[in-house]
Amino acid sequence: MMTEEQILDLVRADPWMMQVLAVARSIDLPDWMIGAGFIRSKVWDHLHDMSRNQAMTADIDLIYFDPLDTSKLTEKTHDRVLTQRLDIDWSVKNQARMHVKNNRAHPFHNTLEALSEWVETPTSVAVKLDENDILRLFVPHGIDDLVNLIVRPTPAFQEKPDIYKKRLREKRWEKTWTGLRILQC
Repeated sequence: MMTEEQILDLVRADPWMMQVLAVARSIDLPDWMIGAGFIRSKVWDHLHDMSRNQAMTADIDLIYFDPLDTSKLTEKTHDRVLTQRLDIDWSVKNQARMHVKNNRAHPFHNTLEALSEWVETPTSVAVKLDENDILRLFVPHGIDDLVNLIVRPTPAFQEKPDIYKKRLREKRWEKTWTGLRILQC
């Protein structure tokens, strides 16, 4: 079974991923990380012996936490700045405002807490390149589901099966990664 360090080794060995992380770091957002398909797709590709120049992801989900500026306009500004530095589809979201979008009674305290409440366990993974060029992996639900090709809802979505099922229909991951085992809630 893969370890967290082996996941980080996959990222380190991928020049494109390291470039994305360096560009993300360059705008110096507080408590930032890149999650979702950036790591998930890389691991699933590796486990399916698929080689790609870039991880199969529609966008780069860069999340951060800034309770002092929760404006959507600020997020869009970050999107534009990042796109000017590296022309890919960035999706920058301040997790300090995501409790409103997710109908959560209380705000999140940090990015890791917000990441823990993403829809699926293998999507709730993120990575960051810190100021000392050290890669940090964030896995609030561990890596077992990710590396064992299991898709299940996070605890926050156990009681929201409609959202989970809708995402599964939209994402159609099993068409690309045939070894996945998708669990229902």
